[in-house]
Formats: sequence, structure tokens, C-alpha cells
Amino acid sequence: MRKPFVCCPYLKACALVTIGVVLGLSFANWFASSGTIAAQDKTGAGAEERLRQFKLELPPVTKPANTFVNTVRVGDMLYVSGTGPSKGVVGRLGQDFDVNQGKAAARDVGLHVLAAVKAELGSLDKVERLVKTLGMVNSTPDFKQQPLVINGFSDLMVEIFGEKNGKGARSAVGMAALPNGIPVEIECIFQVRK
Repeated sequence: MRKPFVCCPYLKACALVTIGVVLGLSFANWFASSGTIAAQDKTGAGAEERLRQFKLELPPVTKPANTFVNTVRVGDMLYVSGTGPSKGVVGRLGQDFDVNQGKAAARDVGLHVLAAVKAELGSLDKVERLVKTLGMVNSTPDFKQQPLVINGFSDLMVEIFGEKNGKGARSAVGMAALPNGIPVEIECIFQVRK
């Protein structure tokens, strides 16, 4: 009695290649489908749904007064220009604001960032993840809690994009001054779906 595939090594090779292709396509489909829910939390809610759940309203996007744009998209990366809080929010940490007031200002900045991202993409559900944040805090020389202030922004990103996708690399630095006396300015980078 002959053993299977002994008479035809080409048939054996074709069978192995076919199995490899089928498995490869299966894994590719699995990875592709997992990417479509990347910016969702464990309950399956996307960023837009989370905005509704938290009853958050995004402010109108302001037009830049200087020579820049709010966002620039390059491939699957979205760069958001330095963004400040709502008009009238001015002051310095360690002088006019305490940490909690600074956190509130940073959260307000986060809402403005989300508004700019949504204006560019059409939906926050197109955000794959937050990649990088640079948080600048207008603070006195002796103020040393800039990271706690920028947590106001970071906590909002986690609320909207989830624990994994809402956290990215981050810097929080003190500045001697920021434009128009604002307490916080944040710029960030998002990875988005093509």
C-alpha cells in the first residue's frame, strides 16, 4: 500500500501552500477586523458614543488668526497644532490657578482638540489612537506639577478613546508664558484610519 503524497511530491507541496494561503488570509482578516474597533472600549462603544454617554459637547472650531492650520493629515497620522482653552481662560499656574483649575483648563483644551479632529475626519471613530502629546503649562518658576495639570487632557482622551488607545507618549513642561496669557497649550498626534 502506498503512503499518501509519496507518488507526487508536487501535490504535497501544493497542499501545503494552499493551507498556508488559507491560514494567512484568515489571520489577515482577523487583524483587519480587530482594527475597526481599535478606538472602542471594552463595551464596544466608539468615541462618538462615548461623547454622548458622557454628555460632552464639542466647542466650535476656531479659525487660526496666524499663519498655520488646526490640523495636518499625512498618511495615517493627524497632527494637531498647539491648542488653548476657551476664550477668556487666562492665568498662570502657581499664581492665578491651582492644580485642579489647571486640570480643568487642560480638559477644556482637550475638547477643543477633539473638535478640530472631528472637523478634519468627520467622526472621532476614525481615530485609531493617540500617539503623542506635548502639554505646555504657563507656570511660575517654582510650580512643579505640570504633569498633574496635563492629566486633565490625558484623562479625557482615555474617557473618549479607551484605556489603551487614549494613552500615548507624553511630555508636560512649564513655560514662562503662553500666547494671550492662556494657562495651558497642547499639541498632539493621532493615528487615524485611512
